[in-house]
Amino acid sequence: MSINQGGLLPLEDIKSNKYILSQIKNILEIFGLGLATPFKDIPEEALDYIYHGCNKEFNKDLKYAGISKKIKINFDGLIPFMEELIEERESYEAILLERHFTTEETCPECKGARLQPSSLSFKIDGKNIAEVNGLSLSDLKEWLADVKDKFSEKNSIIAHEILKEIETRLQFLLDVGLDYLSLSRSSKTLSGGESQRIRLATQIGSQLVNVLYILDEPSIGLHQRDNERLINSLKNLRDIGNSVLVVEHDKDMIMEADEVLDIGPRAGKFGGEILWQGKPKDLLNADTITGRLYYRKKKNCHSGSKKRRKWEKYRPKRCYRKQS
Repeated sequence: MSINQGGLLPLEDIKSNKYILSQIKNILEIFGLGLATPFKDIPEEALDYIYHGCNKEFNKDLKYAGISKKIKINFDGLIPFMEELIEERESYEAILLERHFTTEETCPECKGARLQPSSLSFKIDGKNIAEVNGLSLSDLKEWLADVKDKFSEKNSIIAHEILKEIETRLQFLLDVGLDYLSLSRSSKTLSGGESQRIRLATQIGSQLVNVLYILDEPSIGLHQRDNERLINSLKNLRDIGNSVLVVEHDKDMIMEADEVLDIGPRAGKFGGEILWQGKPKDLLNADTITGRLYYRKKKNCHSGSKKRRKWEKYRPKRCYRKQS
C-alpha cells in the first residue's frame, strides 16, 4: 500500500492540507521515490524526515536530463504538525486527529491531579487542591460555606476577600445551570450549550455594559429549575445595560422576552423571513406556525396528528431579544 492509497493514515484526516502533501512528495523525490511507492519500500531515513522534519537543501541528479536539481526541504515534520494542530484545536481536522491518534492516560505519579506532590501536601479541612477541584460546583459551594468557620481568627481575615471572590464567581456558574460540573472537568468534554453558558457566566461577572450578546439555544439540556435561573441571568445582563439576542425554541424563554421575532417559514434557504414581531403575549394571535403550535387548540394541532408532525418538521426559529 502506498501513501496515495492511504498508507499514511493521518493524511486521511488532513487531505485538504496541500502543504503537507507537497513536503512529503519532495522528501520522497530526494530518494527517487514518489507517493505511489509502496510504503514498505520507503527507507527509514525518508520516514524520519517525514515524521520528525528536515531543514536541508539537497542536489538531486536527473540522470535522464544530465543535470542536477536543487530540492529545498523546510518541514517540521508530520508529528510536530499534528501535535500543534491538536493543541490549538481550532479546526475539524484537529478534532479528527485527536480522536484517531491520541489517547488519555492517568499519570501514575499524580493520579491525574497534574500537580507535584509538594503542592498536593497542602490541605484545607482535609482536602488538597485536586480534591477540591473534583467537587461538583454545588458541593463546592457547600464546602466553602462549611470551611469558613474552621479558620483561626487570623486566617479568617486573610481568607475573607479570597473566599468572597470565589463564592461570587461560583454563583455566576450556578445561576446558569452548571451546578453539576467540576472545576477539574476538561473543556473538550463540554457540550456546546455548556461552553456557551460558561462564557455567559464570565460575561455576567465582568459587569460590562452597552454590549450586544447573541446566544444560540442556551437552554438545551437544562432542567426546568435551571432554565428559570438562566432566564434570570439573562435578565440581569439586560438590567445592567446590555442587549441580549437569543435564538430559542423554549416556550418559557420566549414568554419572558421583551420582544419576539418569529423567523421562517422553514429552515435554511427556505427561511430567513421575519413572519411576525411583537410582545410575547400577542403571539397568541399571530397567524404563524409558531402561534398555532404553541397557543391554539385546533383539531389539526392535537398530539399525533399528521398536520402537527408536518408543522414540527418545518418549525421556524424564534429570536428572543431583551432590550435595555
